[in-house]
Amino acid sequence: MVDRNILVAKVTAIEKCLNKVKEKRSVSVEEFVIDEDNQDIVLFNLMQAIQGCVDMAAHIVSDEGYGMAGSMNDFFYLLRGRNIITDELQEKLIRAVGFRNLVAHEYAKLDLKQVYTIATHGISDLEEFIAIVIRRFA
Repeated sequence: MVDRNILVAKVTAIEKCLNKVKEKRSVSVEEFVIDEDNQDIVLFNLMQAIQGCVDMAAHIVSDEGYGMAGSMNDFFYLLRGRNIITDELQEKLIRAVGFRNLVAHEYAKLDLKQVYTIATHGISDLEEFIAIVIRRFA
């Protein structure tokens, strides 16, 4: 059985990160691409929020006995296999993990306009995942 306290802590941490991203995305894309401090805050908090979703998925998969994951993406495949998330959300979360990996390992190769788009439109996918988890397990 999923530990509700762990989920609440994860959701709280993810929402804190997403709120910081929302605060920093109020500038134009032109301003964003020249403001390194803003970029750092957005990138760090996006990475942390995505990692929080992975951690939450891992907790659910482990506690519910849904199977073994060989990678971060596998947690979302396992949740999809149990009809907890849709195919579409699974693919969006897998793309988010890819973005997280790019931020963590190849920072210099980031397209800052794409980062801005993710910060302004992409975080709704993480919010959708949180809402599903809360409805189902909290």
